[in-house]
Amino acid sequence: MCDWWRGGTSRCLTQVGSSGLPFSANGRPLAAGLHPDVEALPRGGFRCRLCQVSAANRPSLTEHLRGKKHQRLRSLRAERRAQEERSLFVSGFARGTSGEELCEYFGAFGEVAAVVMDKEKGAYAIVELQDAASRERALAEPQHSLAGHRLRVRPREQKSFAYGTVGRGGHRDPLSPGRLEQALWQASDVDSQMSQLVGLLELSEDERRVRHLLVTLFQEVFTEFFPGCAIVPFGSSVNGFDTHGCDLDLLLDLEPTKSLQASSQAAPRAGSGSGAEDSILSDIDLAATPAPEVLELVATVLRRCVPGVRRVRAVPTARRPVVKFCHKQSGLAGDISIDNRLALLNTRFLQLCAEADERVRPLVYAVRLWAKQQGLAGERPLLNNYALTLLVLFFLQTRSPPVLPTVARLRDLAGDEDRTVVCGWDCSFPRDVALLEPSTNTESSLLAEFFHTFGDFDFPGQVISLQEGRALPLPPPALPEASEGLKLGPLNLQDPFELSHNVAANVNEKTASRFGRCCRDAAKYCRSLQYRQKSSKGRAWGLTRLFQPGAVEPGAGNAGAFLISIPLGSTGGSEQLSQEPRGRGLWFWEVCAAIGFVLRDVLKCSCTAGKPPGAPREELRLSGDSALPEEQPVAPDMEEGPLAVGCKRHAPETPNGTEFPGVKRPRMNVPEETANWSCTVWHRVWTGRRRVRRQLQHSDGPEGPDGDELELEQKVSEAIVQQEGTGHPAEPLLRFEASARVGGTRGVLLRLLPSPAPPGPLFRDFFHFLQSFLPTAVR
Repeated sequence: MCDWWRGGTSRCLTQVGSSGLPFSANGRPLAAGLHPDVEALPRGGFRCRLCQVSAANRPSLTEHLRGKKHQRLRSLRAERRAQEERSLFVSGFARGTSGEELCEYFGAFGEVAAVVMDKEKGAYAIVELQDAASRERALAEPQHSLAGHRLRVRPREQKSFAYGTVGRGGHRDPLSPGRLEQALWQASDVDSQMSQLVGLLELSEDERRVRHLLVTLFQEVFTEFFPGCAIVPFGSSVNGFDTHGCDLDLLLDLEPTKSLQASSQAAPRAGSGSGAEDSILSDIDLAATPAPEVLELVATVLRRCVPGVRRVRAVPTARRPVVKFCHKQSGLAGDISIDNRLALLNTRFLQLCAEADERVRPLVYAVRLWAKQQGLAGERPLLNNYALTLLVLFFLQTRSPPVLPTVARLRDLAGDEDRTVVCGWDCSFPRDVALLEPSTNTESSLLAEFFHTFGDFDFPGQVISLQEGRALPLPPPALPEASEGLKLGPLNLQDPFELSHNVAANVNEKTASRFGRCCRDAAKYCRSLQYRQKSSKGRAWGLTRLFQPGAVEPGAGNAGAFLISIPLGSTGGSEQLSQEPRGRGLWFWEVCAAIGFVLRDVLKCSCTAGKPPGAPREELRLSGDSALPEEQPVAPDMEEGPLAVGCKRHAPETPNGTEFPGVKRPRMNVPEETANWSCTVWHRVWTGRRRVRRQLQHSDGPEGPDGDELELEQKVSEAIVQQEGTGHPAEPLLRFEASARVGGTRGVLLRLLPSPAPPGPLFRDFFHFLQSFLPTAVR
């Protein structure tokens, strides 16, 4: 019997191998005249999908097909197919029914070779008979019952053959930041980096097979309860822009089941083979059942009957109601919707765009990874991957000449078989990419142009329309139906088909503004040699540096630094910074003292004041009560050098010994001052802070601990340190250099340089924590 079932259905996804399946994950057609297990590779050569072996030419292919491995797998596949032809899928028996009881019952039709129970949830079983004739006798029986329960008996589904174990062959471990940086750094130019990026981020062959098998498992289970239904994957798994670990989005199509029920009710008891009345849920009229109740039925089937499924939760109040789930063996999270046909059309539209031009996928992958690293992509109120993908497609529509056609143009190219209307929206477009007109655009620096286009884009004042391929003024005059129900906000991005849906409606003003600012910074960096030219000194360059968290600083001396902007608000600070150039004012040093206090006293880091270039070589300790530098007048004939943190500038004297009056004088060519620290992190004070904070607030009553917020944060850090143990660690977790300087007239820019470089995941976690914690604490 097939190993897929041997040992229980719940282990099926851990026994799938890297051997080929008789289907092509990338949809490549078989070459004419080739063996059914062989496909021609686009760049020459052949690949045996059964054995996952590539051959450079026909003689090598012929030698492989005659070899022992291929012949053994062919024999094993034939044996398993014969087992399937002798097997029955049985359900409907009482929970707790044993395999021996089923063996005894079906023994009346012929000798039983094996019975495999669904051990995890006991919902069904596979009964393998000794020969196909015995199975036909069992199927010919009009009705089966065991211990007062009506059995549902049908032929076992024919499954694609899989051999081996997950983890061999094409399997890849999740992509780590270090591996990504190393791979991109070794590329010859930015175009090569973008091509490599797709291969590093997209799903591997094994990951695709696991998803395929999970969809097959869901199909088999749900067919028992909803005869004729279909489980259809959509979204990131199949739209051409898949990434490791992306969710598995599924549509449960119940329209065929409703049709079966309607025909069964029109001709009651006309026969026993309608299929609808054999279902466990045959007494439920799906057409008349409210959607939330159907959603609960789907959740119940998932909880009780699908092996390995955990954390099932129905969300009927979502814009598109879904049932969320996790699958233990594969580690996949996903959701099932029952009324989301527009999502299927959106998925096919993205597939078409991905195939239309070879530059589309690398550009989408690069923009989405950049947005993720800058903290612009994710859950509300950030941009989701679908919105980022549509922004890229819109950008490609607006090139001159365009790289992609508009949705309106696609509608004109659609044939009669491609005409589709869903929920009143015209979703017509060609399904075959060969019907599209090839683009005459030959631009290569599309990523830099993307950043330039959206760096100064008027997001709140326009609607981005992929239908028209242009930005429409508010309200959109040409499309009255588009403005009706369209939720306008700081960023207005219209769905390609559902024109009343703003895909970026969840984005707030802060995120939209920051997206534009990050685009401007990235566009500036893309004009530098550090982006266009590979470093000969082993430094970060090209996409490697663009993908680092924090802003990019073209021309900065230390590549690979991480930047945190600390805005000072609209009162006091901004005005003083604009009047006190280059950080020599009192306000700048107050901010620096606050940064030092937060790092040392609140987060328990060891911080020693460093020296900017040219500073006197004297050791200074960063003290919480250090005096702030005082503004003193500067003698015209004195040259000022930069001062270390905490130093006071001595007032110069006139030739007769008197001090200059306390009036500021204009300074010309004054070098910019910076505050510098050498920091060591000993404890993971950024991990579990929310939980510890709640515990402290609960232990001190509803008003929380006495004192201000910073005192509470100090107590949180102290509690985390105590949990890790009283002894000082032998080695620090992290070391980094920090320097602060004025960032324009709006705040202070803190620069972190980890040691050693490149940084690992631990430093990146710490940096992401500081990005949100430090500005608030300093203010």
